[in-house]
Amino acid sequence: MLALQILIDGFAVSALYALGATGFTLIFGVSGVLNLSHGAIMVLAAVAAWAAGSVLHLDTYSGALMGVGVALVAALITYFAVVQPIQRSRKIPNEEKEIFVLTGTLLWGIMIQELIAYFFTNNAKTVLPIVEGVVSIVGVRTPRNEIFTALVCCLVIALLWFLVNRTRTGKVVLAASMNPRGVTLLGFELTNVYIVVWSIYGVLAGIAGVLLGMFLGVSSYSVGPLTASAFSIVVLGGLGSVSGSLIAALVVGYLETFTAYVISPAYRTIPALLLLVAVMYVRPQGLLGRR
Repeated sequence: MLALQILIDGFAVSALYALGATGFTLIFGVSGVLNLSHGAIMVLAAVAAWAAGSVLHLDTYSGALMGVGVALVAALITYFAVVQPIQRSRKIPNEEKEIFVLTGTLLWGIMIQELIAYFFTNNAKTVLPIVEGVVSIVGVRTPRNEIFTALVCCLVIALLWFLVNRTRTGKVVLAASMNPRGVTLLGFELTNVYIVVWSIYGVLAGIAGVLLGMFLGVSSYSVGPLTASAFSIVVLGGLGSVSGSLIAALVVGYLETFTAYVISPAYRTIPALLLLVAVMYVRPQGLLGRR
């Protein structure tokens, strides 16, 4: 029974991590930005959905949409107020811009975290689930919301695949990840491509954050671990590789779930971090990475 419980719970956690890490990877693949405010944006989405129901007394669906909308706005603010000014600055040498972007997004994430703690305290927030009740799977009682979470994550990832591989906008984004200069020569404005990518990222992070709030609950203290998990996943999978991130999310999700059940929830992130260190020594480019 324990093995089946780990299998079910691990898949739901992996699907959540995969959804969040996909947007994280997409941004790096297209614009070369590692957004260290990722965890803060996910938590912000969950807290916004919680506040919509608990403070504004909106229904669950409206609260979820509000959470995703807030994450979208936060992602665009991150790009326009933090990332773009650094990338366009003439005072910062080109070889130093990457570290400035890392620092800027990290500080922005800390600001969001502190604002959440100031207005809503550090207490854990749980978003009311869209699907309630419990179902028995081969004798294991599983919340319907857990199954709903996994299915929604898989559906959204499938829709993202369709968008990138089967639409004109997606093909432009894919081309920009391979050859930004070539996209510019074809007459496409890179800034517009980046706006599309950050918008997609905001929606993905928002959905993942709201579902996480429904599944496990969040607090301002969740910001660091969520960012660390996403970073571990994209490095394990290979920076810029969406396929690699999906595989790594599955590995990390099951590692954390196994550790939480067998050892202690307090140590759930340690095995994934140890695996990350090992991969960086043995295969620095990750599972499917090219950089």
